[in-house]
Amino acid sequence: MDNLPFSLDQLRILRAIAREGSFKRAADSLYVSQPAVSLQVQNLEKQLNVCLFDRCGRSAQLTEPGRVLLSYCDRILSQCHEACRALEDLNSLRGGHLRVGASQTTGTYLMPRMLGLFRHKHPDVVVQLHVHSTRRTSWSVVNGQIDLAIIGGEIPVELSEQLLCQPYANDELQLVLPLEHPLARQPELQREDLYRLGFIALDAQSTTRKVVDQLLGDGGLEVQRLRIDMELNSIEAIKNAVQSGLGVAFLPVLTVERELAVGSLVRVRVADLLVCRQLKLIEHPSRYCSRAAEAFKREVLPLFASADSPVRESKVVTTREKKVLPLKNGPFRL
Repeated sequence: MDNLPFSLDQLRILRAIAREGSFKRAADSLYVSQPAVSLQVQNLEKQLNVCLFDRCGRSAQLTEPGRVLLSYCDRILSQCHEACRALEDLNSLRGGHLRVGASQTTGTYLMPRMLGLFRHKHPDVVVQLHVHSTRRTSWSVVNGQIDLAIIGGEIPVELSEQLLCQPYANDELQLVLPLEHPLARQPELQREDLYRLGFIALDAQSTTRKVVDQLLGDGGLEVQRLRIDMELNSIEAIKNAVQSGLGVAFLPVLTVERELAVGSLVRVRVADLLVCRQLKLIEHPSRYCSRAAEAFKREVLPLFASADSPVRESKVVTTREKKVLPLKNGPFRL
């Protein structure tokens, strides 16, 4: 078919009406008049010989043919934007966009530092950070909504064949205590000591809590014997509770760097216990990788890798090479 029965503008209008639920609101969001929107839809329906919307008063709902076309619409427009971005990036990094994602913990405690360094070197690049669950972040990479992401959880099984998932670094879980705790001055605790402590943890139903419990169990602890005195819904709340003397906690070192540095929390080693979670870099294996994303991988990722990792020598591979990023198996260090 040499002559397509629709234009990109018509697809944008279709998507806007589906999103807004009315012709009027769609016209406002696109900064065009409502008659212009109505005319484009009428022409599109005539060309396709289908009805795309049920008009119910001032609202508009997609018909079955409309839903089918919308399912292709997002992919078509995404490919067009990707083509424009590829051309935009040809000359230099004086402009362009970097779209990165992260799961909750890495997005809160790691990504802001990474993006701060990147923006200092490339102030003209527009940076977007999307912080969501590992599942939602993984889907955003698959759908082309972000260039790459750093996550702490496991990618969804159904996406394992669609993503390039590379080990990035390991973040150690550490036992943190309040300054006035009787054991805060001990150089090392035994595992049996842990079963006499009162712990503060995330809600038992949270994904992060389940991951932490599994990691501790894999490390040889009898998790069911740990006494949980308090459950909270965020790591920040747990840190504040520990600082207030309400208990102790196992937290990723990435989340307590500042508190350990200023001395508001104390970490104590546990004999023969080293528990780490792996941070991963995920990308789409075949989608175009922008110059900004390549620069981010080349200039910033090595700085936050483990101390003796080859990545610190800027040996970060590109998506196009489809190789695995070589990294150390030891704990995350800054």
